[in-house]
Amino acid sequence: MKRPLDARIDEDDAALFRSAVGDAVPLRTPPRHARAPAPGPAVAVQSLLDEHAALRESRDASLGPEDALETGEEAVFLRDGLSRQVLRKLRRGHWVVQDQLDLHGMTRSEAREAVAAFIREAVRRARRCVRIVHGKGLGSKNREPVLKGKVRLWLAQREEVLAFCQAPAAQGGSGAVLVLLKG
Repeated sequence: MKRPLDARIDEDDAALFRSAVGDAVPLRTPPRHARAPAPGPAVAVQSLLDEHAALRESRDASLGPEDALETGEEAVFLRDGLSRQVLRKLRRGHWVVQDQLDLHGMTRSEAREAVAAFIREAVRRARRCVRIVHGKGLGSKNREPVLKGKVRLWLAQREEVLAFCQAPAAQGGSGAVLVLLKG
């Protein structure tokens, strides 16, 4: 509730304000326009098309023997049409290793011939799971494994080979592969 004195002060203030701005004219304000948002960074359309094509190709393409090798340290291969379960079983020792070939001290050409002859003989003798020891390259020039990658490639090219993976540590680890052959 206003007291009478407060009401008089409010009326006096209002009158004073009206006399001060009595001849003022409102300013004309131009109409406001909404600002367009800033454009995003430029996108190279061809790069997007290339990325989409690469994704589509990797999703749809079937793997050949050279492509079926996984990258990284572990040697892994699985023939098209086989379940990943086969590879899991091979890694876990489901099949007993029935024969072994040691490539230590061999040259590339000697090792290639030895692998081919070993696989042929193993299939002839109905061996299902074999181990090939290619070594870790500790005795090689620059201490790099020379035969490791070659053995992977040679095995992937052989029709008799269904799958292979790096051997468990107790059986040679990264210096050997377990190979599953057609039975």
